[in-house]
Amino acid sequence: MSVGTPKSLPTSGQKSINDISHPLSYEEGVLTPSPELPNTSSIGEKDLSLPNGTPVDTSSPASSSSLLNRLQLDDDLDGETRDLFVTVDDPKKHVSTMETYITYRVNTKTTRAEFDLPEYSVRRRYQDFDWLRNKLEETQPTHLIPPLPEKFVVKGVVDRFSEEFVETRRKALDKFLKRIADHPVLSFNDHFNVFLSAKDLSSYKKQGLALLSKMGESVKYVTGGYKLRCRPVEFAAMGEYLDTFVLKLGTIDRIAQRIIKEQAEYLVELREYGPIYLSWANAEDDELQKPLEGVAGCVSSCSTALEELTEDMSEDFLPVLREYVLYIESMKNVLKKRDQVQAEYEAKLEAAALKREERQAVPTDVEKCQDRVECFNADLKADWDRWQNNKRQDFRQLLIGMADKNIQYYEKCLASWESIIPLLQDKPDAKGESHS
Repeated sequence: MSVGTPKSLPTSGQKSINDISHPLSYEEGVLTPSPELPNTSSIGEKDLSLPNGTPVDTSSPASSSSLLNRLQLDDDLDGETRDLFVTVDDPKKHVSTMETYITYRVNTKTTRAEFDLPEYSVRRRYQDFDWLRNKLEETQPTHLIPPLPEKFVVKGVVDRFSEEFVETRRKALDKFLKRIADHPVLSFNDHFNVFLSAKDLSSYKKQGLALLSKMGESVKYVTGGYKLRCRPVEFAAMGEYLDTFVLKLGTIDRIAQRIIKEQAEYLVELREYGPIYLSWANAEDDELQKPLEGVAGCVSSCSTALEELTEDMSEDFLPVLREYVLYIESMKNVLKKRDQVQAEYEAKLEAAALKREERQAVPTDVEKCQDRVECFNADLKADWDRWQNNKRQDFRQLLIGMADKNIQYYEKCLASWESIIPLLQDKPDAKGESHS
């Protein structure tokens, strides 16, 4: 299987937060869906041809190219204002006496003043991406950090150095960096700058937790078992939505894997099916030999088309489902951190109320803690809207791609079977009569 061309996935712009409810308010908030943003990706067409090599016309209304033309969306409106572009490509295997690992080339083009140069090209391994994500979580605890693909694979089931696995991981790492680069806050993080520009990350990794922000330290504050009085309705709705969404994705993932398994088993049967017709044809005269050879070629073409469909489902469909399962885990972690900060604020607020009764001065850290809660609420709301927009774009593109791949598959099978119909029709007999 050949390595596919990297595909970029557009992300949405950040929405402004005009109205932030007080963290202890019982006023019911309403989660309103954000407007859909345009999709910037089109799905490439595959050449369709008959077993004899004749190209198939796909300009008919039912063809995949026509479908894509109808569903093609406008270009990203924010594309002209972007000033940071990142891609991940060129995976390379490194073998040493101690370990074997894969590195990926990270290319950056930017006009931002924070960077010394307009272009960078560095090599990074998976653990470097993991370091970046950990640093973003530490220094930007109020924001949703995009997920990384799972680090570990089951031995004997997946070869982590296979071309297929490496390419799937490369796509996921490319998407990870693109999501960060498109984020209005995360993209300006100092650790992200270092990741993109530094030739060697060793010295930066040794700094450990020294660069934790004050917000990061406050989020790690332990509230001594204080229970959250009441999570605001809008954040409770977020949690309920995530619980439902992850169940739906899990069910779809399990069914999709069963379909792929059944397709693989069917593919094995097809590969045995075609050669039998070919062997039979060798034992017949011309009148039956050519139709049998045509059927053998048709089955072979259908086998190839099914193999492509199964590969597309494994490499394009399943990874998106798994990414969003990890995304849900990340969002739940941010919600927990938000609740932790609110619980801290509630505890301080109660303590301050007691001090007022005792005619003591109210500590100023109560107001600071309230500011942190409101900051967390604003950041989380903005990232929630951004995530919902991304989700709509990603799954719209995914479903369009799935429809396109299935149309291509059935068009190829239909064209193959239609190509052998002339061989199967009766020919005029010796008396010039035709049997139909």
